[in-house]
Amino acid sequence: MKKTTNALTASKLYCDVFGHNYKMTKKVTFHVKEYTCKCCKKQLTTDSNGKLTELTPKFQEINSVLAKIYSNKMMRMKKRRSFQTTAA
Repeated sequence: MKKTTNALTASKLYCDVFGHNYKMTKKVTFHVKEYTCKCCKKQLTTDSNGKLTELTPKFQEINSVLAKIYSNKMMRMKKRRSFQTTAA
């Protein structure tokens, strides 16, 4: 009989007993963020209602498009502010 101790199983057991230890890994916008568990590497994101949901490929694509739109918006606002301060 062979005994195997898998690190993933041990960390999953830890998370099952004590709960996940999430760390924010990516800030997409002010309201949308991505989180990863430090132990079992489970990834979550916030959905449209602000609740945590599993980070599937669909949500990864949505978050990347949302981040691109958000960064473009912030750049436009920054340009507009600098234009207004120089014109005044």
